[in-house]
Amino acid sequence: MAEACALFQKSGMENVQAVLASGNIIFSSNKNKKELKPILEKAMSDYFKYEAFLFVKTKEEIAAVISHNPYIAHPGFHIYGFAGIENIENILMHEFQKSGKAENEEAKIVEGFFYWKVNKGDTLHSEFGKILGNKKLKNSFTSRNMNTFEKVYRKM
Repeated sequence: MAEACALFQKSGMENVQAVLASGNIIFSSNKNKKELKPILEKAMSDYFKYEAFLFVKTKEEIAAVISHNPYIAHPGFHIYGFAGIENIENILMHEFQKSGKAENEEAKIVEGFFYWKVNKGDTLHSEFGKILGNKKLKNSFTSRNMNTFEKVYRKM
């Protein structure tokens, strides 16, 4: 994460800081999201020698993901929010609906955001969890536990 933060700074971002070790970097810039995405993706791709796909979100967008979360935190569940390409919420819902479900596993779309609730311990073993690792979806979205969204928001 230190290398990624240094790379963001070299790319002209200010107030750069990593949140957790989860690939979340907070920064400020006078550029808009559409300008930032290609600049940062190219810098990351060139430096790390892989094709980087980033999802740049504003503080307001992170607040919306948090406020629209349809699930109440519970110690037995993980709740995930997803960010991605246009219409990803519908693509993910289609994949979720055709997959087998673990007990209490649910998904909802609220205000254009896809949310997934799964028993702790079932994230990587559920059919939907395995679909999320599918190469055809790889560059289309990223997911974060809602706790991570909240930590990111508090640092912004």
